Amino acid sequence: MKSPLVFVIAAMVTCIVAQDPYYVWPDVFNDEERDAFYYGQFPDDFKWSTATSSYQIEGAWDVEDKGESVWDTFAHEGTHVANGDTGDVACDSYNLYATDVQLIKNMGLSYYRFSLSWPRILPNGRPDSASADGLRYYNALINELLDNDINPQVTLYHWDLPQALEDEGGFLSDDFPQWFNDYATYCFEQFGDRVKFWITFNEPWIIAVLGYGDGVFAPGLNGIGDKVYNVSHNLILGHAMTYRTYDSTYRASQMGEIGITLNSDFVEPYDRSIPSDVEAASRSLRFGLGWYANPIFKNGDYPDIMKEKIARKSAAQGLASSRLPEFTEEEKNMIKGTYDFFGLNHYTTVYCVDSDQEDLSNPPSYYKDGDVNQWKDSSWPSTGSSWLHVVPWGIRRLATWIRDEYGQDIPIYVTENGVSTKDVAELNDEIRTKYYTSYINEILKAIRIDNVNVKGYTAWSLMDNFEWAAGYTERFGLHYVDFSDPERPRTPKASANAYAQIVADNGFNSGSTVTGALCLLVASTLLALINAFVPSTCFEF
Repeated sequence: MKSPLVFVIAAMVTCIVAQDPYYVWPDVFNDEERDAFYYGQFPDDFKWSTATSSYQIEGAWDVEDKGESVWDTFAHEGTHVANGDTGDVACDSYNLYATDVQLIKNMGLSYYRFSLSWPRILPNGRPDSASADGLRYYNALINELLDNDINPQVTLYHWDLPQALEDEGGFLSDDFPQWFNDYATYCFEQFGDRVKFWITFNEPWIIAVLGYGDGVFAPGLNGIGDKVYNVSHNLILGHAMTYRTYDSTYRASQMGEIGITLNSDFVEPYDRSIPSDVEAASRSLRFGLGWYANPIFKNGDYPDIMKEKIARKSAAQGLASSRLPEFTEEEKNMIKGTYDFFGLNHYTTVYCVDSDQEDLSNPPSYYKDGDVNQWKDSSWPSTGSSWLHVVPWGIRRLATWIRDEYGQDIPIYVTENGVSTKDVAELNDEIRTKYYTSYINEILKAIRIDNVNVKGYTAWSLMDNFEWAAGYTERFGLHYVDFSDPERPRTPKASANAYAQIVADNGFNSGSTVTGALCLLVASTLLALINAFVPSTCFEF
């Protein structure tokens, strides 16, 4: 018979392997202090979610009396989106919403972040045009979620502005804050008895810079030196006005919370021993994330460095006033503190250095205003999107930066995090499984080691969908959608099961994660080698 010594040796090997640092991306990120895997659980009240947005999944672009959105117009022009793709059908979630709810339930999630389509609810953008069908659809979706014990997290605006309002100036109109407040008020009245988590805007930086600056997203305007600042100004005022409306009129009876979702890469100084690199990284974060966060979460106004640099550059460029608008004192008081939480969308990280000299040249550009140079390290794992490289430690460093900049007590919700692959029928999506495992583990470190107040995590995205200017060429989904099939079937990928396991464990147990499986695999292999090459008589009594 075999001696128990064989199994003791195997057990010792297993323990030794388990104690060794584990790295999800060992060939790239293997710093023991920074990258070693951390075992543990999230707080008991941690909120696990997944997300979509209306234009990306709903389809039914012209059903009933729905109004056109700027993305309907932009995509139908045929020259802005890869392959001429549109969101006319997309995932057909307008008809398949109950199927989507079951996907969420099957992953064991208790929350679902989705957006309302402003033109589906108010076809001309105003409450006097309210659509009975839009109201029916979102009531049906919300009720279906609640019937399955899933809490709705509702984004009021995720980029599909009514075209009717864009025709009147859109975000560039001084009337925009009131338009948005009127729309939000209608939504609070119709859905607020059941919705307890509201997000005003998704990713203002994208709205301004890509929509009104570069023109690569709807509505496709070019104003990288000036329009981007005017758009952002009106957006911040619209957010603040809406927060104040909810706080004063609806909070007491509806007992919900409301905030905004901001997107940001982490900006890492290329050399932390060089003060100018460190300062450039800080400046870059203030010109991006701080552009919106500073007014809302700090003092009601733009970061000082933005005001100083843009004013100086504007004067040098021959302008009578700064390209960055000014808030009145009354507006600053209205804006400051308009949050119940900090919504954070994060995907990747960049390196940064100082540009060495201030760029005062014409034409003016937001990209030149911060005087920084940024890039991604070519060694970082690439993905299906050129702008997205895998850098897990960035999300932890960004979370701690937000804590240090805006306050220890601010609740942070990661409202988007995910990774893309190219348009291939790949169900065994190893990169997405590794991405979620590594990034979520970094969030756990931020909570348990750094004491950052992260309250929830949202995986982007529930399923493959219309990926804006990339059309259907890039896939972010936990579920594969066959866009060639009129039925739009959804199939779970390996990442859906991996994410569900993390949620079920509320974190990472060494015996039930990929690392635990690795330990067992190594141990069983060594045991097989022992049995194959060591005479059994060596272990007989």
